[in-house]
Amino acid sequence: MLFMSLNYSTWMVVISALIASLAAYSGDMALLVLMLLIFVFAVRMRFSNSLKAAHEQLECANEELQKRALLDPLTGLPNRVSFENRLMQAASLCDNTEGQHAEQNPKRLSVLLIDLDGFKPVNDSFGHAIGDLVLREAASRLSAISRNSDTVARLGSDEFVLLMEDVRSVADCAQFANRLVETLARPFDIAGQQVEISGSVGVVIYPDQCPNNKSKLMAYADAAMYAAKRSGGNGYALFEPQMEASALDQLNLQKDLRHAVELGQLQLYYQPKMGGQNGEIRGMEALLRWNHPERGIISPEVFIPIAEHFGMITGVGNWVINEVCRQMQTWENEGVRMNVAINLSVHQLRQNDLVGNISQALKRHKIEASQLTCELTESVAMKDIEATQRFFKKLAGIGVCLSIDDFGTGYSSLSYLRQLPAKQLKIDRSFISDIESSSDARAIVSAVINLAHVLNLIVVAEGVETEGQRRVLQEFGCDEMQGFLFSKPMHEDKMIAWVGRQKPATAENTPSSSLPWMALS
Repeated sequence: MLFMSLNYSTWMVVISALIASLAAYSGDMALLVLMLLIFVFAVRMRFSNSLKAAHEQLECANEELQKRALLDPLTGLPNRVSFENRLMQAASLCDNTEGQHAEQNPKRLSVLLIDLDGFKPVNDSFGHAIGDLVLREAASRLSAISRNSDTVARLGSDEFVLLMEDVRSVADCAQFANRLVETLARPFDIAGQQVEISGSVGVVIYPDQCPNNKSKLMAYADAAMYAAKRSGGNGYALFEPQMEASALDQLNLQKDLRHAVELGQLQLYYQPKMGGQNGEIRGMEALLRWNHPERGIISPEVFIPIAEHFGMITGVGNWVINEVCRQMQTWENEGVRMNVAINLSVHQLRQNDLVGNISQALKRHKIEASQLTCELTESVAMKDIEATQRFFKKLAGIGVCLSIDDFGTGYSSLSYLRQLPAKQLKIDRSFISDIESSSDARAIVSAVINLAHVLNLIVVAEGVETEGQRRVLQEFGCDEMQGFLFSKPMHEDKMIAWVGRQKPATAENTPSSSLPWMALS
């Protein structure tokens, strides 16, 4: 037991002493050689053990490096490289399906690409530390609702992807995509902060939607995700062939849009709003357009979703706020006092400094806050009634007027409007277009106007194009109207001349404003 407890250094001393003693007393050269061999063997064993230990440590280090190379460091999920490797393996299994039941029950897989809506404002408002916690929680939620056979990965930034294997039907994929959307729409309670985001999901099924082309699965899922984004986000879209070209076009547009403000390509057009009973000018609606050097005028319906997805909506929105205030100051210097409204997107509502930016723009151009109206579409306003209430109260606190746009297209009722400090309600053009021929449309518009007046809301009808529509709206007591019957949208340089040809507004008909800068005409 004593010898077993000796360390390596002590063993070397003992062996050396034995060799010396045997050499001195025996003079036996053979024994001396034997002892030397034992000594050399011991040294080699020690070196071998050290080398083995070093090799094991190197192996562990290599395994750890390989593990880290395939995992996302923030969420612990597989990263893009790991996911794409797994995807190619799974797709190959689908290609190699054999057996007599293969035609009746082919193997399928589905890729679901998930992009978080409105994540950039979370970082801007709460900081990157909170943003990282939101990403971890989102990863946890996606993993929790996935099956054991599924693979969830983070591609980077606010993009995730999920691989479903052994897919039975398109309906199963659609149902699961809807579950993904619902789980991301639930509020995130992070470090005492209530954070609300949503998700857009693109779905592609292999080999059904891209036979013999598995290398494009990620690109197709990305194209479908963009389609979901363009539909307003917080939803999913199944891949269709025409989406591929559309996705490439989106990427080219976003590259150009990044420089549109500095190159002076964004423009505001103005469409007047007229008094419902006396036909006098009550305000202007600003319509944002992108004058692309090669494509010509591009509608906001096309480029606003791109700006939202690629984090450019804040810059575009701030430009509109400042430009509208600058234009009102210019008109006032020319003797025309005009009220204007801007339409805010859901992404702008998440800006922590939005109200401050509006207040600064008003002060910079010496515009009274009551001359500016901020509009929210009904669907956005009612999506989170408490958040909308808080935002509206902040805006009302600085004196800005508030309006609910596109009323009738969402899922609210007028009773919800009692909870908001709104001053104005705009009836969607889809009801106005049928008002002459449809008794149902007339009944709805009449009811909305009467109930809105009970709530002390000014009612605006948009999309008025015929004298018949105007007469019906006048009969119902509509406060304001706008549409091609009165004027098409005009560039600022033509607007003053047009106003000069109209009747001057009386004191009691001071413009109430209404002008969603993202609205379409």
